[in-house]
Amino acid sequence: MNRILIILTLTLSVLMASLAWGQGDENQPAPAPPVPAFGQENPAPTVSENPPISAIDQPGLEPHAAPESFLLTGLHFSESLDSNVGNSLGGSSTSTVTRGLGSLTLQKLWKNYDVALDYIGGAAYYDHSGIGWEQLQSLDLDNRINWKRGQLAIRDSFSYFPDGTFGYSAYGGSGAYNSGLGSLGQGMLGGSAFTGQSIVGENSLSLGQIPRLTNLGLADLVENLTPKSSVTVAAGYGIEHFYGDLTSITGAQENVDFIGSHEVIGQVAYDRILNPKDQVAVSYSYQGFGFSTTGTAVHSNVIQVLYGHRVSGRLDFLIGAGPQFTHISAEETVCTFMGAPVDVPLVDCTSPATPGILFEKANHIGAAGRLSLRYKFPKTLLSLSFMRINTSGSGVFAGSLSNIARLDAKRPLNRVWDVFGDLGYSKNARLQLAGSAVSANSFTYGYAGVGLHRQFGRSLRGFVSYQFNILGFDTSCPIANTSGSGPCSNVAQRQVGSIGVDWTPRPIRLD
Repeated sequence: MNRILIILTLTLSVLMASLAWGQGDENQPAPAPPVPAFGQENPAPTVSENPPISAIDQPGLEPHAAPESFLLTGLHFSESLDSNVGNSLGGSSTSTVTRGLGSLTLQKLWKNYDVALDYIGGAAYYDHSGIGWEQLQSLDLDNRINWKRGQLAIRDSFSYFPDGTFGYSAYGGSGAYNSGLGSLGQGMLGGSAFTGQSIVGENSLSLGQIPRLTNLGLADLVENLTPKSSVTVAAGYGIEHFYGDLTSITGAQENVDFIGSHEVIGQVAYDRILNPKDQVAVSYSYQGFGFSTTGTAVHSNVIQVLYGHRVSGRLDFLIGAGPQFTHISAEETVCTFMGAPVDVPLVDCTSPATPGILFEKANHIGAAGRLSLRYKFPKTLLSLSFMRINTSGSGVFAGSLSNIARLDAKRPLNRVWDVFGDLGYSKNARLQLAGSAVSANSFTYGYAGVGLHRQFGRSLRGFVSYQFNILGFDTSCPIANTSGSGPCSNVAQRQVGSIGVDWTPRPIRLD
């Protein structure tokens, strides 16, 4: 009898050990977390892997990525060698730029409300006469209220940089920006919230070291009517303001003031899911631009048909096109010519009011469009975008028709090294015959950058990067004597090499 009991005991022990081993299998579900001391923890919100293609948010390329509440801090230091630190046409003045920045990313999730914040702030020292210390500030806020069939998001994006944002040359080039700072907000709700929806400051060129403040506020609503159809509504207001002129840095003989602007935007759209991977949508958008130095306004009405194809975790493709109706309204100026008053829109009264004077065209009909492609290969992440739309004019024109293209790629080389590269190009034609800070009808701006990351432990990462920028106007002398001596130029070239480190400790979980 005792022998039987011993055998049964050993058998039960083996069975219990087998069950315990099975429970330790990594394929088995993990045990439920303990209940917090102050009440039941809210369940993690679901992630929409295929939001409406007309919405502001873009889906993540990481499938089934559950959002988390966290706090992330960081410090970032870099040293750059700049071949044209004054950003002058025809100029060449090699100087160093030292940057020290701090960052804070916060995301907090509740049952029906989410909030996210991404801040970067610090200073840069330009070793160049007339520049010296400059501030760098950037703040993005994202607040959301969720319900069963939709959500309301209220967002704001603020920045204060010493030069233009296209290519992020405020940080020594787009490559240097992406090396440490550009990835901070990727974990936020809608990390792509401000991409492509408004062009206040988005296409801002770098001409001279002129500090500029931009701010864009957006409110957008998504409501699912049925499991396969939804409507989106968005509205926003943005400003771009410049502090200074070109005289002090570029040596221009003229006092060239940039043109500040404000923008009102609105959009309404209907989306329809065709199958789990394909969507179509029809949208109507309005843009209204006003300018600080002219009595004009530009109004745009755009109708687009959009198609999107998405494969969760691998591909996100979107294309849209349609007509764009542009109306330019102008304050009427009364001048005197040959002793009689003459109505001369948008022309300085000191100019001769001759019969051959150019009058403003009030209406334009053209085409607007957009394209975006994000593809995740086994080791390479590729992002391509194109947009044709009216913009604020980058402070150079009082409104412009812009074609903007970007290409970004990133690939890990091994466990600690990865390489990245990016290209950008924009062509901008002014919409008005008057209201320009320079004597040109169009300009092009492009950049190309490449760099390397190196991970040093869990929290420290280093990088090196190089970027080439070029700005060109269509006239031979858009600004008189911008190079300080000799004949003026219509081209500005800039090469920037950077080296730096990013220190970002592990995120602090807030759940």
